[in-house]
Amino acid sequence: MRELKIFSGRANPELATKICRHLHLEPAAISLGKFPDGENYCKLDEDVRGRDVFLVQPTCPPVNDNLFELLVMIDCCKRASAERVTAVIPYYGYARQDRKDEGRVPITAKMVSNLIVRAGADRVLTMDLHAAQIQGFFDVPVDHLYAAPVLNEYFSNRGLIDDKIVVVSPDEGSIKRALGHGKRLGGRLAIVDKRRTSATEVRQSTIIGGPVEGKVALMFDDMISTAGSICGAAKLVHEAGAAEIHIACTHGVLCGPAIDRLRDAPVDSIVVTDTIPVPGDKMLPKMVQLSVAPLLAEAIKRIHHDQSISELFRER
Repeated sequence: MRELKIFSGRANPELATKICRHLHLEPAAISLGKFPDGENYCKLDEDVRGRDVFLVQPTCPPVNDNLFELLVMIDCCKRASAERVTAVIPYYGYARQDRKDEGRVPITAKMVSNLIVRAGADRVLTMDLHAAQIQGFFDVPVDHLYAAPVLNEYFSNRGLIDDKIVVVSPDEGSIKRALGHGKRLGGRLAIVDKRRTSATEVRQSTIIGGPVEGKVALMFDDMISTAGSICGAAKLVHEAGAAEIHIACTHGVLCGPAIDRLRDAPVDSIVVTDTIPVPGDKMLPKMVQLSVAPLLAEAIKRIHHDQSISELFRER
């Protein structure tokens, strides 16, 4: 591991520290800041010539600041003669704009991938992309990890498996994810039928499958942003007679009215991972944060040693 260097941006330094601890490394020294006019400043405080460099920086809110800081870090490492630069992006911002769903709109997920590649990234390591096809937007190798093993292990250790549970998909787009969790945890599958009533509002009307009455409902999604959809689905499942409701996601974006909605929602627990830092004022008493650092650390080690990433998930 002598040739491996892990630098962290300012988006989630705690996650980078946990990754380094798992690999028995110290985070590499870097100076980051802004000039008086707001321009980004970056200086590597360690030699990276000929090294395998990993830059840990989720592009979470403030998205534009964190994205541009990542681009500056990549450029800095390439100009310092790093042998290979891997952008470790646990949360990939702009992922929801992945296609033209109406006229005269951008495909921002593609534009951001172009920026990262042109800045000099040799490969990308990310987790639970909002749309899996975004991997194809990059002209460099992309290793796409899933937090499902971490979430499944948590619920399995609590004894929430098999006939006790029903895995609920909060909308039609999450059915494949729910099926994957159901395959590992057991239980029946239920789907909440979500109908969009306007550009900003959705209405949950019926539950398909199940049954949910008397069961422990587990609801999985890739992210919780404003929490409107998942809280609406939880309310419907509660009205259908679920004994307990637990919601889980990889990325706790938690913006706008999300905290108020989650606080008032009829759920017993909210499980998120640390791909995005959750400030103390947003940590509700019923919220649990799991770490994906061991998973990311193992992936980094395998990339460094040119080993298979898919084997990592077969083992777990």
